[in-house]
Amino acid sequence: MAAAIFLETILSTNCYSEYVYEIGYWTKTIVSDRLRQGGIVIKNLIAIIVAIAFAVPSLSAATWEIDKVHSSVGFTVKHMVISNVNGKFDDFSGTINFDGKDFAAATVVVAINPASINTCNVNRDKHLKSPDFFAADSLPQMGFKSKKVIPGKDNMFQIVGDLTMRGVTKEVTLDAVFNGTVKGMQGDTRAGFSATTTINRQDWGVSWSKTLDAGGLVVSDDVKIDLEVEAIQKP
Repeated sequence: MAAAIFLETILSTNCYSEYVYEIGYWTKTIVSDRLRQGGIVIKNLIAIIVAIAFAVPSLSAATWEIDKVHSSVGFTVKHMVISNVNGKFDDFSGTINFDGKDFAAATVVVAINPASINTCNVNRDKHLKSPDFFAADSLPQMGFKSKKVIPGKDNMFQIVGDLTMRGVTKEVTLDAVFNGTVKGMQGDTRAGFSATTTINRQDWGVSWSKTLDAGGLVVSDDVKIDLEVEAIQKP
């Protein structure tokens, strides 16, 4: 009975409206506070996501070291117009920086020891190391450093860079292909590349030449360079 009288009193006076107002006010305040807190959380979350997004490229970029045992720096040059002589350099090293996908941001640096030239002929190799060709004793620095990489289709791309030989540096363009990645026997990650270009040896001061009686050069000026690279991702 007392409860009924109390309820009737509330409903018949302004107490009801004030009570409802107070409940609504506090409810509105609580909801607003929660929405405001939620907005702060969302803003912070967005900021974190943006920071991570910008950090991913630098975190995913990797350095790959050329595995000399499973790579080759080879060349082919015509001899007496009618045949090809193949050779290679046995001593070289290099690194490749790329994230496995974005070739446009990749860089390549290779160092080659000209004294390691090998054409499977001792006398010819001795001549090639002499001042007539590579001058390996007096000009031992030989190598390639990329300046830009131009992506193409189907994992093909071009590498534009400086080739240094006999103290001369000239720009060359390598046509390259990415052969993919694989897990090695020791659990390391390996990447494969093939690249080729043709240069004129005269541009680097390798000018020794003799002319055949029937015409043509004993050693052609054009030299085809072929690279087969297997690189290991560094930890």
